[in-house]
Amino acid sequence: MHLTRPPAPHLRPFVRLLWASAPGDTPAERPGAREHVLPTGGMHLVFRLSGPPLKLFDRTDDARGQTFGHAIIGGARAAFYLRDLSVTTRSVGAQLQPGAARALLGAPEDALAGQHTPLEAVWGERQAADALERLHEADEPALQLQVFEALLTQRIATSLRAGLHGLHPAVAATLGPLTSSNPSIAALVADSGYSHRRFIALFRGTIGLGPKEYARVMRFDRALALAADPARNWIDIALDAGYADQAHLSREFSALAGMSPQAWRLAGAASPRHVPAAGQIRSRR
Repeated sequence: MHLTRPPAPHLRPFVRLLWASAPGDTPAERPGAREHVLPTGGMHLVFRLSGPPLKLFDRTDDARGQTFGHAIIGGARAAFYLRDLSVTTRSVGAQLQPGAARALLGAPEDALAGQHTPLEAVWGERQAADALERLHEADEPALQLQVFEALLTQRIATSLRAGLHGLHPAVAATLGPLTSSNPSIAALVADSGYSHRRFIALFRGTIGLGPKEYARVMRFDRALALAADPARNWIDIALDAGYADQAHLSREFSALAGMSPQAWRLAGAASPRHVPAAGQIRSRR
């Protein structure tokens, strides 16, 4: 079971989507199974409610990996990472809006970007453990989402009372153009009224990525959306998404996804950003 829904209206400036998943009565075990998790340019917060802690791998030939616990912050990234899928798990999570990390998590996006961070490192061990315990007490996904939403609401209320808010207006004004097209970064800086250095610092501190990195991921996002139609050819996808040509798309796709466009399409993944890895790595003894 996989349940997704938007958050309550008061959370929508900070949370894009809530989700909960649960395996069947007998969790599947698939030794060595991994998936490529493709970048979105955003952050997420996840609580694992069963199974082992989250394990990630730096490279396709990394046999050991690194574990991160059961409550994890996924920072904004500009490239894929590899996630262990050897055991299915129950989990609940949220995709965060740009600029939400300081209000929800108590840390700026750029301090969390490009990595996964145990939640206890920013919330503190006791608060992270209490949140995990409350979610464990909920026995089905819909109730878990209610409990999770209440936890996030409490965090936001505390932050708002302390004067913390979301997006800086100068950064907010650039997200639409960066998401839908390939604007000149210099023009966006000029329109902001800030110096180049100050604007880049504001953007990175709010989003976690620099504006060029973010624009690169958003262009990749447009390509993925277009490629969801199997009848579309890659030349047209490249041009419509804003790439110079198909070769440019292929290079960028391989860098951001860890596989070629055709390999991505042939994988037949249920989710465009969660793609089974081509092979399995056996653990070294």
